[in-house]
Amino acid sequence: MPNQVLTIDPQNELKFKVDFSGLFEQGYTTHMRLTNPSSDTVLFKIKTTAPKKYCVRPNSGVLEPNSKVDIAITPQPVYLDPNEKHKHKFMVQSVIAPEGRTNIDQVWKEISPDQLMDYKLKCVFETPRVSNLNDSGDNAAQNEVTKKRAAATEDAKVPKVAVEQNFLSLPQKPEEDDVSSSIGANKTFTVFKHDNLESDLQKATSEVLLLREEESKLRHENLQLKEELLRLHQKVGEGRVRRHSYTPDKNAQATLIPWIAIAIGMAFLGIIIGKFLM
Repeated sequence: MPNQVLTIDPQNELKFKVDFSGLFEQGYTTHMRLTNPSSDTVLFKIKTTAPKKYCVRPNSGVLEPNSKVDIAITPQPVYLDPNEKHKHKFMVQSVIAPEGRTNIDQVWKEISPDQLMDYKLKCVFETPRVSNLNDSGDNAAQNEVTKKRAAATEDAKVPKVAVEQNFLSLPQKPEEDDVSSSIGANKTFTVFKHDNLESDLQKATSEVLLLREEESKLRHENLQLKEELLRLHQKVGEGRVRRHSYTPDKNAQATLIPWIAIAIGMAFLGIIIGKFLM
């Protein structure tokens, strides 16, 4: 395997920031610079042992002679497993581009392993205090912080029994008595109002029935009056008094008009009350 033709900066380590819980710091990006000092065109690829935890841009490309490129490596917002922190590594893989070949993907497929140039870098994880998680001192500091957080959480807890006792011992607020009294008064008023409404409906129903009876009597009397007028008309005809149209005398008209008016008024009153109840 030939030696790596590219110049890589940093040379041995890629540093990433994590907090004490092992979560990658959001927005923190590590940069790696690749430089091609040769007179040949070089193809490169960036590979890692944990591809799901890092975003590499660009992860492949072409470097012309005496050119360079910056690689941005951004950790994903995930937790770093302590058992895997020694396994995270990156590898820069490169190859001299064959002359006249423009299909880069085809070149990577056809290249033989002995033509590839590899260069590996290990990952180093730093806490906010810029200390290495691989050291035992950091583990002790992390344990101390965890103990302090647990103690603070325990002090903040309040026994459930004490809370229930304090709640039961609290006197009832005067506002609650006022609300209860108001509710009781509203219920009594509602029942009283409901009873009055039923009584009024019963009275109105009785009055309507009476009015209908009066209306029936008036209609019966009106029919009797019409029959009487018809008999008078027949008698006048027998007396050879011929008229083109029946016209009662003035005394009969004066007697009939009040009864007809009363009958019509009672009929309208009964209809209006009936519609109100329906």
